[in-house]
Amino acid sequence: MNPSVMPANRRVAGLVKLACLVAIVVVGNLLTRGIVDGLDMTIRPTTEPMLHRIIMTSMAAYILLMAIPFVPGVEIGLALMMILGPKIVPLVYGCTLIALTLAFLVGRLLPEATITRFLRDVRLVKAAGFLESFQGLDADQRLARLMEKSPRRLVPWLLRHRYLTLMLAINLPGNVVLGGGGGLALMAGMSKLFSFHRYLLMLAVAISPIPLLLMVFGDRIANWPI
Repeated sequence: MNPSVMPANRRVAGLVKLACLVAIVVVGNLLTRGIVDGLDMTIRPTTEPMLHRIIMTSMAAYILLMAIPFVPGVEIGLALMMILGPKIVPLVYGCTLIALTLAFLVGRLLPEATITRFLRDVRLVKAAGFLESFQGLDADQRLARLMEKSPRRLVPWLLRHRYLTLMLAINLPGNVVLGGGGGLALMAGMSKLFSFHRYLLMLAVAISPIPLLLMVFGDRIANWPI
């Protein structure tokens, strides 16, 4: 095969992959908006059977959309909790835990060679080379390498306290620009710096403030004028 053809083919393949990822994010955002708008309905005894189906469908979509980077799937959970009150909070909490655990596991199981190949296909050669320098290293060696390559002020502190940093990032307003909950969980898994059990415990605490608030004050909040 002509060697000059290979780079062109790889560039095209990389652009196609990138376009697919962008399309997934765009469709995910549109679906989220559509589901939130569809939840705006009056609850009456005659609508309860349909409401049950809507809730189950919304929860399945919520898990999927919440796990996708740069998709504000959390809006579905917030809308359900605000509309239905404290009784739906445990279900939304559980689905959030499942979604962000799923995103973490996908990142953990995604082969690093696949990621670096994609980065090279889209001409992010430096990023690919940086990622390749971590291949074959365990968590402690990766952390030491990152500390060595990071600026000497804030970044090393954030790395040493990475569980707290991730907890704060998950609760940061507007974190969708960082990838949202799904993107942050995916990157945490890809980094191989987080123990699964510690991540799960951190996640359970990180996503609890709003559910706890709604469980305690949900009825009062539901009566607030919007």
